Amino acid sequence: MWAQLRVLRPQADALGYPVHQSGALLWLLALSMPLWAHDIAGDVKVQAYLKPDAQTIHLVLRVPLKAMRDIEFPQRGKGFLDVERADKQLRDAVTMWIASVVEVYENDARVGAPRIVGVKASLESDRSFVAYRDALAHITGETKPIGDVPVEQVMLDAVLEYPIRSEASQFSIRPKLERLGMNVVTVLWFLPPSGTVRAFEYNGDAGLVRLDPSWLQAALTFVRLGFFHILDGIDHLLFLFCLLIPFRKLRQLLWIVTSFTVAHSITLIASAFNLAPGALWFPPLIETLIAASIVYMALENIVGGASVHRRWMISFGFGLVHGFGFSFALHETLQFAGSHLVTSLLAFNVGVELGQVLVLLVLVPALALLFRYAVAERIGTILLSALVAHTGWHWMWERWEILRKFW
Repeated sequence: MWAQLRVLRPQADALGYPVHQSGALLWLLALSMPLWAHDIAGDVKVQAYLKPDAQTIHLVLRVPLKAMRDIEFPQRGKGFLDVERADKQLRDAVTMWIASVVEVYENDARVGAPRIVGVKASLESDRSFVAYRDALAHITGETKPIGDVPVEQVMLDAVLEYPIRSEASQFSIRPKLERLGMNVVTVLWFLPPSGTVRAFEYNGDAGLVRLDPSWLQAALTFVRLGFFHILDGIDHLLFLFCLLIPFRKLRQLLWIVTSFTVAHSITLIASAFNLAPGALWFPPLIETLIAASIVYMALENIVGGASVHRRWMISFGFGLVHGFGFSFALHETLQFAGSHLVTSLLAFNVGVELGQVLVLLVLVPALALLFRYAVAERIGTILLSALVAHTGWHWMWERWEILRKFW
């Protein structure tokens, strides 16, 4: 449902409806979805090559023809594409769904509109996209008949040419192809003149993809990723919350949070260099242990008597576990680091720490006000920790049930 609404949102906005009306319109469209949902493809895989060459950059890509909505393709018989009469419609589909939305940037400046060099309908079994040169030769070469093939089984191949100033520039791309289907997976290969091919694979909208980022661009990207990851990770936030409930003085928190930071940095970096187990049972084990760490820390707050020395040692131990949890979120995004893996890892940690500092700046004064005006500190510590322990306990058992399936 939500994926359908994301697809429909640009259509509602394009009609000029105000925000409050477009929201209602989306629900009406969603309710009528069974009448025309077949027009929106389900799983769509896009394969693409991007190669700069002198004063042009070539985008060679393949998408399922079923993703090209609002185009009436000529058919022979019932449901079979008439390839001989479909050239205009194929070009219209490329213009509407690809050329008009894909943005290519040279040194952070958007380049001009592309020229469609060639289009071709291909079979799903065609193997030309295993390499850039084969794909380019296939599309620009002689057209061979593919026989009677159902439209659902036809692939649309295209070559687009963008004007650039130099093949040695830094390039970025914003594909914006997520509207092709409900679940769009894009596999993109960048072939720079240096010969170091970079491969990217992502779901939906990846935003601006820097194909060969500088160290500063990579650092800024991963600082942002780390910052928002800690703010979106409710389990990490609850653990941090339990850490600071009994200790709200800056010097005390500095030791505890620093210990947690150092520990998760160790395991995060180790995972990035493939030094962690790669078995399928490992992620659910770590998720279960993270939930267990929340329960333990909450129970320790309830019992009371924890010293700063004991708390920073426990924080270090659990920080090693949480670092593996961070690595699961970071794993898929390391492809955007370019050749700056270490820089990106350190930047991600910086982003996490900035997020933790923000949380501390909000929670410490809030707890101080709560314990001063609303409830006694000891009673408040017990109540808050009990609520966190209750949540963590449910998470722990849910994740334990998942982990047991690997036995």
